[in-house]
Amino acid sequence: MNKQTHPLYGILLISLSSLLFATHDNISKYLTLLYPPILVVWARFMTQSVLMVGVFAPRMGLDLIRSNQLLLQLARGACMMVASMSFVLSLHFNVPVGEATAVVFLSPLLVTWFSGRVLKEKINRGQWVAIGCGLLGVLVIVRPGSALFTAPILFPFVSSIAVGAFQLLTRQLVKTDNIIATNFMTGLFCTVVMSLVVAYSWQTPTVIDAMLMISGGAIAMVGHVLLTYAYRQASVVTLAPFSYAQIIFAALVAFLFFGHMPDQTTLVGMLIIIASGVGLILWQRR
Repeated sequence: MNKQTHPLYGILLISLSSLLFATHDNISKYLTLLYPPILVVWARFMTQSVLMVGVFAPRMGLDLIRSNQLLLQLARGACMMVASMSFVLSLHFNVPVGEATAVVFLSPLLVTWFSGRVLKEKINRGQWVAIGCGLLGVLVIVRPGSALFTAPILFPFVSSIAVGAFQLLTRQLVKTDNIIATNFMTGLFCTVVMSLVVAYSWQTPTVIDAMLMISGGAIAMVGHVLLTYAYRQASVVTLAPFSYAQIIFAALVAFLFFGHMPDQTTLVGMLIIIASGVGLILWQRR
């Protein structure tokens, strides 16, 4: 099926995946109030890896672990592990999910900046304006004197940088490797590495919390699968603006879960970041 055939279907899928990611993040927020962050992240990747084996191994077999660029796959896995741990640590230290998500969504802007400054790709004036506005949006959110103007807000920044590197590596890997296999190897890498250290922070969860951990991992996996299928239905340029719905969903789900609603100034900062990201995409189309 031509991926351009059903753009509305692609928009629906990416919007649903954004809602699932926001739900997963809020589940993680709840779990980090009770358990060590490393246990929460390990449970997510362990669940994801086991489910992907069950779903895709019967059809793909050893192709699920086949790569033409193994070192880049390992680097992508490392970036995902850093991004996930940093994000969950921010939640553990009481950074609200919506605000943390907004900061992480600086990653497309950081990728563009890196492409222009380091890779020497041509970046037009509108794209530089989008980058500057995105940084302004973050400054509005974490303004001096606000509740977020603390050290833990640095964790979403680290996560954003790691996600940016993750995206750059993904650009290279999709040229040669199967995207399902790529996602599986990323999760497998994180599972193996974190399994080596999780015992030092082990805290046996209750049955209900264990089910939540498994549910969170399953939700994240389904979100990634839907995201993959969304990009088979429509172009990146068409769908990318809708991925910013995750910021809105994260704030809404956080309100439902925890009763937290960003203040008006923080909402303005979130909207600036969303507008910057969408503006960046529109400028890239020109």
